[in-house]
Amino acid sequence: MYRFLIFLLVNIFFIQASSQDVITPYEKMGKNYTATYEECIKYYYQLEEHYQGIRVMEMGETDSGFPLHLILLNAENNFNPKTWKRKKQVVLLINNGIHPGEPDGIDASMMLARDIVQKIAAGEFSKQVSIAIIPVYNIGGALNRSANFRVDQNGPDEFGSRGNAQNLDLNRDFIKCDSKEARSFATIFHYLQPTLFMDNHVSDGADYSYVMTLASTQSDKLGGVLGNYLHQKMEPALFESMKAKSFPMQYYVNAWSGDAANGWNQFFDSPRYSSGYAALFNTLSFVPETHMLKPYVQRVEATYQLMQTMIDYADQHHDGLIALIQQADENVQKQDRFPVSWSLDESIVDSITYAGYRYEQKISDVSGLPFSVYNKAAPFERNIPFHNHYKTQYEVIAPEAYIIPQGWYKVIDLLKLNRINMTPLETDTTLNVQVYYIRGYQSSEKPYEGHHANHDVQVEMKEEKLLFRKGDMLIPLNQHGKRFLIETLEPQGMDSYFTWNFFDPILNQKEGFTPYAFEAIASKYLNDHPEIRKKLEAKKLDDKKFASDTQQQLEFVYKLSEYAEPAYQRYPVYRVSTSGNAELLQEKLPRNKTDE
Repeated sequence: MYRFLIFLLVNIFFIQASSQDVITPYEKMGKNYTATYEECIKYYYQLEEHYQGIRVMEMGETDSGFPLHLILLNAENNFNPKTWKRKKQVVLLINNGIHPGEPDGIDASMMLARDIVQKIAAGEFSKQVSIAIIPVYNIGGALNRSANFRVDQNGPDEFGSRGNAQNLDLNRDFIKCDSKEARSFATIFHYLQPTLFMDNHVSDGADYSYVMTLASTQSDKLGGVLGNYLHQKMEPALFESMKAKSFPMQYYVNAWSGDAANGWNQFFDSPRYSSGYAALFNTLSFVPETHMLKPYVQRVEATYQLMQTMIDYADQHHDGLIALIQQADENVQKQDRFPVSWSLDESIVDSITYAGYRYEQKISDVSGLPFSVYNKAAPFERNIPFHNHYKTQYEVIAPEAYIIPQGWYKVIDLLKLNRINMTPLETDTTLNVQVYYIRGYQSSEKPYEGHHANHDVQVEMKEEKLLFRKGDMLIPLNQHGKRFLIETLEPQGMDSYFTWNFFDPILNQKEGFTPYAFEAIASKYLNDHPEIRKKLEAKKLDDKKFASDTQQQLEFVYKLSEYAEPAYQRYPVYRVSTSGNAELLQEKLPRNKTDE
């Protein structure tokens, strides 16, 4: 009896605390205000002080110099993700403030966390779902606060800027990890191994009636049982639930500088983006995008309702979701062919009901010329085309392992960051490997997020026997990160490490020859190798410019000779199979491992 009275008193204290001490800055300041970084973190510590079921953690560094925080919510006051996994709980990770000028999720998550801990205190929150919240991801941008950013956005009164402390767009950094934030996120992501992931945003672009739009991971790219489930079951359920809550939702309106009523292509989230990164590990991922022209109070409420909808869905379907993820993981291990680039499938067009505004022309007061504008006085609702399907553009056959020389430690470090299992060679070892040679590529003329990214990559594959040194890293594919490995290490991947310039040193020739000295060597070489002379003569007949250029001809002979620099254009990630290496690799390839 005494314990029961204590329990009641504690709960009465929690209820009183909720009315006196846990009103968010957003609510306190009139709902057109977003919490500062300091106010946000202070608020979560305040919740932790007053309530059970919440843990505030520091989880890594950021470029701003402030730590990245992680908020854990669990009905049983258990904050060990390994236990969550053993109990087969659905884990929902929510990320906020990747673009601090889009702060809706920051304020909505503070209210959500408060309401969850109050439900936990009342014994009303699900024991099948655990929640993790990154309260403010881009702290540097949040600290750079002004009323003048995002000039055409409807509130709040002031907010942060898009760039982080390095002026990076963090939603392009999940593969290249130029920021400390991205490195900390990878640690958090693999610590949690989330079932579901939400990254809260605000959309600009077109004008329309919806407060909330949703960009899910592209289902064809996600593929398999997860892609089908997302497209056919989960998305429709989320849309129906939001409609019932008086927030009818639309697919993310990916229409820029044009009339949205003409339809659009679904946004394609390659792995540089948060949802595309998470999909590499079979996490069902979503990017809510509220509409910037709607009042801030509506946007925050819509974000809150969508997060609650996601929690309710996870609670209702927890067994099915866990089983589905497990099946998808098993299927990836059995899969031998993997797409690494996709293109829009224009042969399939869906039809969706769209509530928008007429797009019309007016004369600009600024330029005196015609410009296009959405007319809110002319709303409409009709069916429009929606291109929601992508097809494989290029695929690769998965090797049994990769091997990376230890000198490429920047890539090795990123793989370790993503909990990739690897084994250093214990001795110098000769292996039969498949070798890529880069035969063509284009680089962006202007820098993009600190890189001149490579694209349109063309490769030639050869079978070679190479000597690898003690300490070089052997990386098996029979592990949880199999798809991540393929999409980052295959040079033609859309967001591979080659795309992001990690291997650019191989594209510059380091060795060469002096023409007057090499002339005699080349002449003797051609006499000793008539098959090369035959190729030279054929090239001269086919190319008049080449035929009149001594330097080009010497270069031609040099590149076909054993004198040529072997590392030039040779991609330093080697594909390994047990064929021809069985005895050497039998004990070196670790058994299949999963993250614990």
